[in-house]
Amino acid sequence: MSAEDFAIADPSGGASAPRLATRWLGSIAVGLALLSAAVTFAVLAGLTPVVPTHRVVVSVLLVDAVASLLLIAVIGREIWSIFSARRRGRAGARLHVRIIGLFSVVAAVPAVLVAIVASITLDRGLAPWFTSRIQTVIENSLTVAQIYFNQQSSLIRSEISAMAFDVSRAKPIFETERDRFRQFLSAQARVRGLPLTLMVHSDLSVIEKAEIEGVGDIGPQTAAGALASVGETEPQVAMFLETKSVAAVVKLRGYEDTYLYVARPLDPRVIDQLQATQESVAEFANLEARRAGVQIAFALMYTVISLIVLLSAVWIGLNFANRLVAPIRRLIGAANLVSTGNLYVQVPVRRGEGDLSQLGETFNKMTQELRTQRDDLMRARDQIDSRRRFTEAVLAGASAGVIGVDSEGRISILNRSAEKLIGQNEASAVGRDLTGVMPELEPLFTEARTGAHRLVQGQVTISRDMRERNLSVRVTTEQSTDEDHGYVVTLDDITDLVTAQRTSAWADIARRIAHEIKNPLTPIQLSAERLKRKYGKVITEDKAVFEQCTDTIVRQVDDIKRMVDEFSRFARMPKPVMTSEDVADTVRQVVFLQRVGSPDIDIELETERERMPAKFDRRLISQAMTNIVKNATEAIAAVPPEQLGRGRIHVSVKREGGDIVIDVIDNGTGLPKENRNRLLEPYVTTREKGTGLGLAIVGRILEEHGGGMELFDAPDVGAGGRGAWIRLRFAAESVGNISTEPSEPAEVLEAAGE
Repeated sequence: MSAEDFAIADPSGGASAPRLATRWLGSIAVGLALLSAAVTFAVLAGLTPVVPTHRVVVSVLLVDAVASLLLIAVIGREIWSIFSARRRGRAGARLHVRIIGLFSVVAAVPAVLVAIVASITLDRGLAPWFTSRIQTVIENSLTVAQIYFNQQSSLIRSEISAMAFDVSRAKPIFETERDRFRQFLSAQARVRGLPLTLMVHSDLSVIEKAEIEGVGDIGPQTAAGALASVGETEPQVAMFLETKSVAAVVKLRGYEDTYLYVARPLDPRVIDQLQATQESVAEFANLEARRAGVQIAFALMYTVISLIVLLSAVWIGLNFANRLVAPIRRLIGAANLVSTGNLYVQVPVRRGEGDLSQLGETFNKMTQELRTQRDDLMRARDQIDSRRRFTEAVLAGASAGVIGVDSEGRISILNRSAEKLIGQNEASAVGRDLTGVMPELEPLFTEARTGAHRLVQGQVTISRDMRERNLSVRVTTEQSTDEDHGYVVTLDDITDLVTAQRTSAWADIARRIAHEIKNPLTPIQLSAERLKRKYGKVITEDKAVFEQCTDTIVRQVDDIKRMVDEFSRFARMPKPVMTSEDVADTVRQVVFLQRVGSPDIDIELETERERMPAKFDRRLISQAMTNIVKNATEAIAAVPPEQLGRGRIHVSVKREGGDIVIDVIDNGTGLPKENRNRLLEPYVTTREKGTGLGLAIVGRILEEHGGGMELFDAPDVGAGGRGAWIRLRFAAESVGNISTEPSEPAEVLEAAGE
């Protein structure tokens, strides 16, 4: 495997065909856009023979827009690819975006400022042409002309009204003497200064006209059908600037479909001035209406040019960023591969990249050094792993608990046996102080750390899970040339050994005591009884004292015999005779007897719904249960009445797997916290008159049945109560139902208090 196999690809040098096409297209688009912007500026500034007409300006702006859109498309595709790379977490994407943003800001700020200044300059240049004074002068000229027209309209309206009245009165002449009427009409026209006077039908056909010199054959200047809306009372007046005249028409009263049409010429100078004024007003309004358009056009031109410059700068920034980020991206990608453990990675080095190429060379040297060091570490690790697996195999098979401790006193390793002894698993114990996990080891561990001996050993008693254990502890210091050495702590559980030794010793003592004491007891008892029989009738003085003394001797001898019998039973525990019995019934009989003997105590029995057939020695189990329940009644009796209330004993029998479990819970004085497990040893008791053999005998019975006994506090102790909880467990092989009768339901036998 060579370094070239893991070389990092250069995204700039090894670009794909679509990417190369995009870059060439972007360069061409930038060139065209800048050329278009320069041409636009030259045309609008008058630097070319091309006149900047509306069509030319629109065409140039369209070319600019097309170039800008092409540039936007190319840049948009490039930016989209960059942001996509950033979302994917590609190396160098954030730096790429920052460089592009910097170029964009550098290009955008001047372009925006130029556009703003140009817009303000244009607005201030056009403002003097559209002041309120100029607009007022133009409007006043138009108002003067309009007043002249209104005067002419009023004058011709009054003239035609008076003339229409006279013509209506002359209707008889019109009907009888047409020539005379024509002369009358001509006289009216001359008097009133109306050179064109006509009588017409609604279809504009001429009926009569005034004969005035200088007036040719001119018809009414109105559209056909326009007279239908003309009334008899209100004439209609119109101005005709083409003919420089004012005309009026009114319907004649008394005539059928006949209208009077008159016209009078106006002063040509006034008409010419009016036309010039109207043209000026229209041109001013047109310029004012186009003012916003011109400003928008120039603003658009500035915007397009600024946009082209900005986009060109962005594209240049993109290319610059690509060239700058490409080697950095290669280094980041290579560093990511190194972080995954690939030390064969090498980055391409290009001399044209300046200092970044030197950084690439340094990176390649670093990976080579790291690869060499890692290979050395891998070989050392393999050796250490091999030794560790061997050590773990040895520790896993060891029955003793083994704990590895570092120089600072923290646990580094422990086997399964140690986990069971300390009551914690390896995950929760590793890394913690040894004295924090097992405070009982602090004296021995302190001696090992401060003493001159490599081996320190002793015995400690620990309490875990409400059980006391006797441990043989050995603390060995690791051999090391420096002071930073560890320790190995070995734990051997010698609880059963110590108990067995004590039990064996007490059994031997019991046999000797029973043998030595029992021999003289019978002669003493017989002698006392003989003295009583022989001298009881002879002694007359202090006879009562004599009988009391002999009775005391006989009674005390009986008590000593019973004690010797207990010693004998403990020393010579009979082997159990396993028979098929019902555990529930056996316990029920014991509870019944104790209820009768202690009627002031509530004794409850709880069994499972089914019978519990098993193989066990009924006599021995009954003896064990009797001792336990009797101890419970004595513990309840030891509680002061004002504190006791009502004595309670709860007995439950259940099966757990292949074991029979019997729990006896009372609310008596409870068990001591310290040396609790020593109560199972012979001659250890907390009662004044106790022999210390009851629990020891129960323990021996359960051991013969393949079980044991556990001592706990009653569940109520945690809530401020008191009492003891004794659990008896022994193996019992199920033998099926003893009886063919259906199983009785689980029962709770309460003390009758009878």
